[in-house]
Amino acid sequence: MAQEYDVVAPPNAKRMKTDMAFDEKRVLYVVLEGCSLETAKVGGEYVILSSDKHANFLRKQKKDPSDYRPDILHQCLLNLLDSPLNRAGKLRVFFRTSKNVLVDVSPQCRIPRTFDRFCGLMVQLLHKLSIRAAETTQKLMSVVKNPVTNHLPVGCRKILMSFNVEECTLANKLVTPESEESLVVVIGGIARGKISVDYTDSETKISNYPLSAALACAKVTSGLEEIWNII
Repeated sequence: MAQEYDVVAPPNAKRMKTDMAFDEKRVLYVVLEGCSLETAKVGGEYVILSSDKHANFLRKQKKDPSDYRPDILHQCLLNLLDSPLNRAGKLRVFFRTSKNVLVDVSPQCRIPRTFDRFCGLMVQLLHKLSIRAAETTQKLMSVVKNPVTNHLPVGCRKILMSFNVEECTLANKLVTPESEESLVVVIGGIARGKISVDYTDSETKISNYPLSAALACAKVTSGLEEIWNII
């Protein structure tokens, strides 16, 4: 059986300190699409399939190991939830797996620093459909119903990050300082290829060079922190 964990943090660690007063104005919603997060029973226990650890297993299943990169999601979540934007109560994060499982991540969630522990928690999340804080009923991660637009503000601008477009917008120019509107940014949690979704209004890039998903997350959050004067 897969090992179970009770908290989304190492032992004795504190939960992420964030501004508990959530204001719906000026919030960045980040949706990570196409994330590699698939469980399988390997060696008698359930694991998150990874190209580094399970390449032989994946080849036997006639699957391309390079498509199994849960470390990308781990890096993205660390960048997002550790950001000052999140601590200021101005960030909401969702991710959707390549198997169309949509997950709502609480701003209070502290992502494990180590990849192995992160994978153990993701096994629990996919099997139990939620991760709760120790000794409380608060859900730190939970599987929610598709489509993701049901969980986003009505009428807000939705941008897909893509390198394959001509328009380049600096991260600190994604919104105007005067705007009170929230913003949705969709980032592909993938190692290669292009994400295609049907709910965004436009596509843009924030650099003239290809960026990893984690770096895109970091640049977007730092850009919005600059616009909204979050230090």
